Amino acid sequence: MSLRPLAITGAVVLLGGVLYVGRVGAGPLPPLGPFLDPVRGAWGSVAYATLPDSASASIPALGAGVDVRYDTRGVPHIFASTEEDAIRALGFVVARDRLFQMELQARAGGGTLTELVGAAAIAADSEPRHLGMPRGAEQKLAALTPGSTGRRLLEAYAEGVNAYIDQASPAEWPVEYKLLGKRPARWSPLQSLYLYARMGWTLAYLNGERDRLAARALVGDAASRALFPVHTPVQEPIQPNGGDAPRTDPLVIPPPGATDSAALALLPLLPRGARNDDDAEVSRLFASNNWAVAPARSKSGHALLAGDPHLGLTLPSIWYEAHLVVPGKLDVYGVTIPGSPGIVIGFTRDVAWSLTNTGADVLDYYRETVDDQEHPTRYLLDDQWKDLERREEVYRGKRGEVLRVDTVRYTHRGPLQRMHNEWVSMRWTVNEPSDLATAFSNAAHATTAPAFLDAFARDYFAPAQNTIVADRAGNIAIRSTGHYPLRPAGHDGLSILDGSSSANDWTGYWPVPEYPQAVNPAQGFLASANQEPIDSHHSPDYLGYDAAFEPWRALQINRLLRQNPRVTLDDMRRYQTDPGSVRADWFVAYLRNAASVARARGEGGASLAAADSLLGAWDRRYTVGNNGAILFETALGNAIRRTWDELIPKGDTTRAATPSSAVFLSLMSDSASVWWDDRRTTGVVEDRDAILAGALAAAYDTLVARDGPPSKGGWAWGKVATARVNHLLGLKGFSATGLAVQGGRGTLNPSVQNGGFGASWRMVVELGPRIRAMGTYPGGQSGNPASPRYGDRLRFWRDGDLELLIVPPALDSLSASQVSSRLTLTRGGR
Repeated sequence: MSLRPLAITGAVVLLGGVLYVGRVGAGPLPPLGPFLDPVRGAWGSVAYATLPDSASASIPALGAGVDVRYDTRGVPHIFASTEEDAIRALGFVVARDRLFQMELQARAGGGTLTELVGAAAIAADSEPRHLGMPRGAEQKLAALTPGSTGRRLLEAYAEGVNAYIDQASPAEWPVEYKLLGKRPARWSPLQSLYLYARMGWTLAYLNGERDRLAARALVGDAASRALFPVHTPVQEPIQPNGGDAPRTDPLVIPPPGATDSAALALLPLLPRGARNDDDAEVSRLFASNNWAVAPARSKSGHALLAGDPHLGLTLPSIWYEAHLVVPGKLDVYGVTIPGSPGIVIGFTRDVAWSLTNTGADVLDYYRETVDDQEHPTRYLLDDQWKDLERREEVYRGKRGEVLRVDTVRYTHRGPLQRMHNEWVSMRWTVNEPSDLATAFSNAAHATTAPAFLDAFARDYFAPAQNTIVADRAGNIAIRSTGHYPLRPAGHDGLSILDGSSSANDWTGYWPVPEYPQAVNPAQGFLASANQEPIDSHHSPDYLGYDAAFEPWRALQINRLLRQNPRVTLDDMRRYQTDPGSVRADWFVAYLRNAASVARARGEGGASLAAADSLLGAWDRRYTVGNNGAILFETALGNAIRRTWDELIPKGDTTRAATPSSAVFLSLMSDSASVWWDDRRTTGVVEDRDAILAGALAAAYDTLVARDGPPSKGGWAWGKVATARVNHLLGLKGFSATGLAVQGGRGTLNPSVQNGGFGASWRMVVELGPRIRAMGTYPGGQSGNPASPRYGDRLRFWRDGDLELLIVPPALDSLSASQVSSRLTLTRGGR
């Protein structure tokens, strides 16, 4: 791990290493003379690196005094008289530790990064504005009536944040403000809604339409529908289907058809995301796991719950740990996203819960007819012209100067964008009216698992989440919670619709009883890991598409839970970083069979024999010291590149779209499919085994050339596939890189091959008479790189260890040895 211990002495050296920026600037960073100021500059951050033993502050709107005790892990335990005061205090303590992160994330959702870093962020700001995210946030706020729960929570949180900003001296401002030559902006309820919009963009901006359309343009409609199916061919659904093993459904993939000129013409109408990397299997970056075990399968006889959402790994972490207590009304512990007024994932004395992303398709595109191709003012709907709403988007620089002005137009569905020579509108649930603050608040008051799900579903809208919950009575339950569009008959969500007819509009949303869900299943456990929520045999309704669902981690956790009838809390912890892989188990068998076939054909060489021997010795577990994982991953990547050559546009070198690994597995059952033939080779027609054997031998040769013979140690997984946790601004000195972590693609801990993505919070809970809980995340509570609380949890995260969480029911329950700092908040100030 390259992040050095950030004790104060080391932090001085670390900060000194970036002082050259103060003289010359770097990228968005200006020459920063003030950065060198010994009081207000970077050195001031060192002075405030450690929390004082005792401190006091005021919040003007506070109803009564609030006591905050930071435990030895830096977690604030907030003891308040009212829930609004608890939220005010939460806003204060989060701002105290994470102020720059809060502002950066809110600006990313609101499209105002240019005001913080300058013109370099115009492209980043343009996307959320043209997707309608700032407008959607403003409409959500306007829909919250004065005095409503959501409004009160958002306002209370803002009051706490601003109280901290008002009382913090420039020396206390996060170092990033000093680097950028900026001061903190005041917080408003709208900033929290921008944060929620950003969360929706991260988890629900899925563009399956483009993948299907790109494939259709190259290989025809029939083949594209098989390559990018609605349902995944590997079934281990979130809602148990009564089976005791995963099921693979036959998938017939027709031969490539003729290019489709109509699809080719439509392709420019869809926004283009990042190109698929031609060297790697397409894989979910934002993967997550959660599962619950019923008392009958728990060694203690109590319900167990585990959760580890996988998101972007940053320093500081995306999560902040906190405990809120209002006697007789609220006692909730868990993690919040800085900027959000409440606990997002956590537990009370009665229930525990966690979330994974559902991957539902909640976005549709419409090809619109407008009155003027260059400067439209109206659009056609049911033979009548309707006025377009026009909104000016003004981009301002660091000094308030205007950098650019865009006009974004809206139909009744949502934002309208010009794509090539056409106008396309978009409807997206992330922009629909919703009240997430109330959803999280209401859920934290539930006392049973079913009540929790019902409370959460009332106000939660998007992004759709697989919400798992267990309670102290022994109930376990799960529901894929969110709003799922009711689309017109015959529309599977993966086509561009004719916007001139209202018959193509959504007609509403699924009723809650039809959501994928289960309560106390006979199997005695529940698990979600971004797999398809409901068996396609049980419900053929369109929820999402195969590429948005990933089966492999679900197969692994279900396998582990089936094998263990007496699960302990420590088993739950170990499973979160279990290195086993069903994906490797299944694909390695095909690779080794291909090597055997090649030898029988007299085509195998020394490289293939050596590679086959290595795979045979590998236990298909992604441990730090193994040599087999990198060979397998390289070979599978080679096989994918050699197989899907039909999806490379003429004159290009990378695929326009890549089918999922589940579809690739389905192709394995047809060893003579025409898809195996690599059209780029001449004089030979490859079958499955020729492609796989060639891919395996080539992988061996590539790795020997790059890393030397496997016996020399250069192939060790902990050396060639490491995780990184980058600073929010990408500053290397404030980042942690080269982390040797157990796990890999398709395992329950897939972070290493995804680089900067992985388990952002790990938690396990036992719901007995007394709550037992453990947790950690990659980073620390403080956003100050000079603080010992900046990266103190990284070693636990790296090694798969968890820390016991301190959960006092009352202020006097904390012993002196458990307290590291005290903060007293009183009413006063402005």
